[in-house]
Amino acid sequence: MKIGLSSYSINGVIARGEFTLEGAIDWAARNGAEVFEMVPFAFRFDDEVSGKIDMDKIKSAKQAAKDAGIRLCNYSVSGNLLQTGEEQEKEVHRLCHEVDIAAELGLSIMRHDIGGWGRKLEENTAMDFADMFPRMTEAAIRVSEHAKKRGVMTLLENHGQFVNGTDRVQLVIDAVNKETGNYGLLLDTGNIICVDEDPIAFVRMLAKQARMVHLKDFYVRKENPGDTTPNYQQGAWFTSKGGTFLRGSILGQGDLDVPGTIKALKEAGYKGDVAIEFEGMEDPCYASSVSINNARRLAGTL
Repeated sequence: MKIGLSSYSINGVIARGEFTLEGAIDWAARNGAEVFEMVPFAFRFDDEVSGKIDMDKIKSAKQAAKDAGIRLCNYSVSGNLLQTGEEQEKEVHRLCHEVDIAAELGLSIMRHDIGGWGRKLEENTAMDFADMFPRMTEAAIRVSEHAKKRGVMTLLENHGQFVNGTDRVQLVIDAVNKETGNYGLLLDTGNIICVDEDPIAFVRMLAKQARMVHLKDFYVRKENPGDTTPNYQQGAWFTSKGGTFLRGSILGQGDLDVPGTIKALKEAGYKGDVAIEFEGMEDPCYASSVSINNARRLAGTL
């Protein structure tokens, strides 16, 4: 099990220009990360207007990882495959383009979102999911088929409050994999609490299907702690699908059973990559460094 960092954890630092992507990769390695996940929010590997892939930027990122003695492990992008018509076609095309970037980066896996973050409770029923299931899986199959030709496996992350939860995640993975044999799970140990499921039970049920893991922690409160938002915003309190109040924390300092989660991953035989995702209020560099070292200590790699 290799433990590292997602660029998402220090996205704000990169966005403010305090780190280049190459600097972020080097910083992560110097703070104990063994692998590095790239989430292109504060940086990108193509021209925003023409879409032309920036091979020099890709080469620079790969060289930075080599120089730092760290491995690039995954490319995670946003996505919305709950659309119809021309908008859905544009999104499939965009995600196939992102697959091409992942392939040029030399990566074998790429995670893309399917739906947005939150939905009103009355629009997040089992029937709503069933109604949208054909359009999301048909589109995900097309992206996965393209990825297969490029030597990349696409991944579903249990993310947000719609395409999340043990049964929903399993349904999507099975449907896409049946057609492509090229679709896996990015198991997020913290996100499952956003739909009020137990993280350790989720790991026990689905870890054997995981191709990568996001490890994170949350503060959990039953009553409103104040300063909450109706939808998720990084660093703020927000509510789960069932109304529990959550806020990202430094790994090991929140209310989730992180030691139990790591134990469950090990017992399931998971030996793949683990990327820390920090999304709390503390300084992201300090929080990420502590989180990496806590994860390594709890996993017995320190």
